[in-house]
Amino acid sequence: MPDFDDHELVVFGRDAATGLRSIVAVHSTTLGPAAGGCRMWPYASTADAVTDVLRLSRGMSYKNALAGLPFGGGKAVIIGDSLTAKTPELFEAYGRFIDSLGGRYVTAEDVGTTISDMEQVARRTRFVSGLGTGKGEAGGDPAPKTALGVFLGLKAAARFRLGRSDLEDLRVAVQGVGGVGYHLCRLLAAEGVRLRVADIRSAAVERVRDELGAVAVRVESIMAEDVDVFAPCALGAILHSRTIPLLRARIVAGAANNQLATDEDGRALQLAGVTYAPDYVINAGGIISVAREYLGNATEAQVTAEIQRIPTRLTEIFERARREKLPTSAIADAMARERIGRGDTRLVA
Repeated sequence: MPDFDDHELVVFGRDAATGLRSIVAVHSTTLGPAAGGCRMWPYASTADAVTDVLRLSRGMSYKNALAGLPFGGGKAVIIGDSLTAKTPELFEAYGRFIDSLGGRYVTAEDVGTTISDMEQVARRTRFVSGLGTGKGEAGGDPAPKTALGVFLGLKAAARFRLGRSDLEDLRVAVQGVGGVGYHLCRLLAAEGVRLRVADIRSAAVERVRDELGAVAVRVESIMAEDVDVFAPCALGAILHSRTIPLLRARIVAGAANNQLATDEDGRALQLAGVTYAPDYVINAGGIISVAREYLGNATEAQVTAEIQRIPTRLTEIFERARREKLPTSAIADAMARERIGRGDTRLVA
């Protein structure tokens, strides 16, 4: 499979009694146990699920490395519809599956899974994070932390590309206004951003429209909107040879994982004159929160301070890409591979 990247482990878990069908991919444990969320999605085929978990786990290796976290990269998927197939017993079975890996992979929530799901997982394994926490403690739902990092990173991109010190009247198109996308929209609206939003769920769009005054756009046309920033916050592999020519935004900065369909699409964005904020750099806020919760002895304020380093990291990537005339995605990949190669877990400025 083209997305297999010398992964250390790809393992399938099945529990007939609960209907669990899950896959865990461990890309690297060079920097520590593999950490990454569990996505629940009704994949059309097992091959599609494997492709997704392979791509996501490699992205987690790079994300954790550039965030300066003592974790490698891993990811899990559960094949199923999160709206109809969830049961407490299914997630307890998933917990047993994770526990069987002996701590090589630490799970948490992702698309289609929640804090309450992870609490069921925690009944069967200690290798889980993203649980409810006390006031002022690190952890809990990672979505708002992911959104904060994307918001700060988007501001850094606007500063770099547009020379903007504020976001007042900036035009932003947000694709996907679920957990992370909704929180991002709230942060953007508070800064006076003019929002255009799309989601396959009409209720999610109506919520943002009614609460924040966003303009609803058809899912099929959101990428072609005449805006300053396109913020993908749904699923990945949306930037490719057919969609990049549609972009009218000068910046792509969003929360979705694996936004590039292929590595070559980073070059296509560069040639199109689009400033791309590498997804695993800008969306690292959630894993920072999850990691600090799992390691313990951290406060929410400390997590926020780490997330506030994301703009500095992105600006370094933007500047290096301009200086070296390379895609921002290639610069970020090289930086991540270098840190993994050195076994470097020092906190990145």
